[in-house]
Amino acid sequence: MIDLDGFRPNVGIILSNRDGQVLWAKRIGQDAWQFPQGGIQENEDPESAMYRELREEIGLLPEHVSVIDSTRNWLRYRLPRHLVRHDTDPVCIGQKQRWFLLRMECDEDKLRLDASEHPEFDSWRWVDYWRPAEEVVFFKREVYQRALRELSTKLFPNGAPPIPPSLVLRW
Repeated sequence: MIDLDGFRPNVGIILSNRDGQVLWAKRIGQDAWQFPQGGIQENEDPESAMYRELREEIGLLPEHVSVIDSTRNWLRYRLPRHLVRHDTDPVCIGQKQRWFLLRMECDEDKLRLDASEHPEFDSWRWVDYWRPAEEVVFFKREVYQRALRELSTKLFPNGAPPIPPSLVLRW
């Protein structure tokens, strides 16, 4: 499902622990780390897609998390030219994402990277809140920064950790 502008609807999941760290997952067989994310299926709303992706990618169920907030609007990124598949109709030039900020309310042993037939990740760890915005693949960085910035006040009502200097110049 691709919109008229060429963007595929998608959800992103920022899963936090009680210490304000976020789950950072390594794509299977690669040295590439990202937040869980996935496409929204036809006739599926963003929240339903988020819960489906949560279960498929990291094995968590709705009762394992609490929803803290979500981004108000779609956040878009374009794919680099070499990743655009021109043989599809319509051509997908990128993704538009609704981001959800969740808190894990269960023990870590509930996390399962093998919960689906086609696992996305082979490892995970907790990292400082801003780290993903510095480490994710270059074409997703702006979306990560915008999502983390928008949602930071909900996770840290008394003030988020300082934004690293490497990110301040980009906003």
